[in-house]
Amino acid sequence: MSTQTCLIGGCTVRVYAPAGTGSLCKEHFLSFLTWRRKKGPAMFHKYGAMPMEERDTVVAEWGKAVKAEE
Repeated sequence: MSTQTCLIGGCTVRVYAPAGTGSLCKEHFLSFLTWRRKKGPAMFHKYGAMPMEERDTVVAEWGKAVKAEE
């Protein structure tokens, strides 16, 4: 079993799904999917074809939005 925790600072919940080269808990993963969908359908589909380096950039952008809301 993995001992890795969510990549969002301060979240200690076990990982649920990958986000770029990091991992997110279930709550943050669902929030990430919602955010991607709000960016537009093209973004949601394009993400799957991105290499990991590009995905990390997208996840970092979303991570800033999450930290600003908390």
